[in-house]
Amino acid sequence: MSALSDTYAEGAAGQLHRSIDWRGAFWVASGVPALVLFSIGGIAGTTGKLAFLIWTVSMIMGFLQSFTYAEIAGLFPNKSGGASVYGATAWLRYSKFIAPLSVWCNWFAWSPVLSLGCSIAAAYILNALSPVPVFTETSPQVVAYIAAHAGTSAADAIAAVTAAATPAIRNWSLFSHTLGPVSFSLNATFFIGAVLMLIIFAIQHRGILGTASVQKYIGLLVIIPMLIVGVVPIFTGQIDWANFSPLVPLATAYAPDPGSWNIAGWTLALGGMFIAAWSTYGFETAVCYTSEFKNPGTDTFKAIFYSGLLCMLLFILVPFTFQGVLGLNGMLATPIVDGSGVADALAGMVGGGQLIHSLLVMLMILALVLCIMTAMAGSSRTLYQGSVDGWLPRYLSHVNEHGAPTRAMWTDLCFNLIVLAIASADATSFFFILAVSNCGYIIFNFLNLNAGWIHRIDNGHIERPWKAPTWLLGIGAVFAYVNAIFMGAGAKVWNPMALWAGLITAALILPVFCFRHYIQDGGKFPDHMLDDLGMKSSDLKAKKAGILPYATLVAGLIVVLVANRIFVL
Repeated sequence: MSALSDTYAEGAAGQLHRSIDWRGAFWVASGVPALVLFSIGGIAGTTGKLAFLIWTVSMIMGFLQSFTYAEIAGLFPNKSGGASVYGATAWLRYSKFIAPLSVWCNWFAWSPVLSLGCSIAAAYILNALSPVPVFTETSPQVVAYIAAHAGTSAADAIAAVTAAATPAIRNWSLFSHTLGPVSFSLNATFFIGAVLMLIIFAIQHRGILGTASVQKYIGLLVIIPMLIVGVVPIFTGQIDWANFSPLVPLATAYAPDPGSWNIAGWTLALGGMFIAAWSTYGFETAVCYTSEFKNPGTDTFKAIFYSGLLCMLLFILVPFTFQGVLGLNGMLATPIVDGSGVADALAGMVGGGQLIHSLLVMLMILALVLCIMTAMAGSSRTLYQGSVDGWLPRYLSHVNEHGAPTRAMWTDLCFNLIVLAIASADATSFFFILAVSNCGYIIFNFLNLNAGWIHRIDNGHIERPWKAPTWLLGIGAVFAYVNAIFMGAGAKVWNPMALWAGLITAALILPVFCFRHYIQDGGKFPDHMLDDLGMKSSDLKAKKAGILPYATLVAGLIVVLVANRIFVL
């Protein structure tokens, strides 16, 4: 580790290439603020006037947690794949099965960004090309319908007229079906989303340098408009401060009646914190590219720190103005809750006529593309490094001539085409996928926030390019249990089966890992997995932390189950 300040050599054939500095990772991670578009409506629908506070607290937690990730990433200048890979190595001494669980959970948390983002972008495109017409009680068509159907209420007349005038493509589906708690559909949203996904795959195929170059320009086109959306309503006096009080939960999700701080109210609030974490914690993806940094010793911390500052600004500012302008009833409108109308609402907050409105909607679509590029770059490298280190099947460790992990990317693509069919069906299926995905993310965060202090105990002698203050590591460990409460209490808000489906999905790594480790590798890990720590597999027998890691796992599971039992709707 003595050469931490030196520029690292270019990647050899068959390896990721050292071609970017922290700025490149910053631009790749600049897609993370667009994650606010995924759940800003859903969180508003379940938490009401608490929504802006949920986003603010969640973002602050994410920023404080990131310092743990920055430290452990610096221990591994030759690995890609992000905090899950770096943290997994800490757990390896204590269980062969916990280490791959971290990598797996991080992957199935990040990977669905591709499908969920493409489904939202496709919905925005459909809204622009084939909008659903809006009618009121005084619309001529509604008046004529009531006259022709005596006794029909205005609401029923509006629904009937809207259904008749809705473009056929909005209801068309090649095939659809229901499967357990979700539906799936090969509809227009699916096919538009699939085309977007293939375009992004083609860009990623050029390697990280090409991705960072493209993403820099898309990022500038997206971050600036998001700032405009966040700032303009404040200066134009559109913020209604009454929209921020009283600070009480809703009585029932998706209904405007105020509730109280009882068990049901706390459950809805914790459900908001649970799903917000999937977005606000996401900038840790900036450390996915450690083995592609020219100088990982200095670039790693800068990448995650400056990405965190960007997210801090946008994740607090945009939800604040969104709520301040729309108010509770506006945020509970169906197109906002299901996400399809968020871009229209944000564009409408700025004003400036139809041209500006259309331009901002287009930029919101670009924001989603940026976000999807971030996810594909990060999640594919998690699969790649997991394969290189002996946790996932060998075929995933292949890279092309540009240094892109193409087999991992193809795996991501195929998986997400399946998930896209589910996410495109309806809002219930969309949020089920999001909640299950976030169960994986909370498990990953729990393991890796605790990996910080485990690495300090077991590998305290290893030089670190950046060392977090001990009190920040302690806060991260406490937040690991707070996040566990969010998952145990809040997953059910989005779907009654979400928590159990998330735990089952996490457990799927066990047969995958056993195949790689015991069948492909004969029960041994590759020695190079621990090269950065100056260790060999035989050194893993020393367990300086004793029973503490095991006690941590048991306590985490108890917290999840107790929170699930106490907090009910």
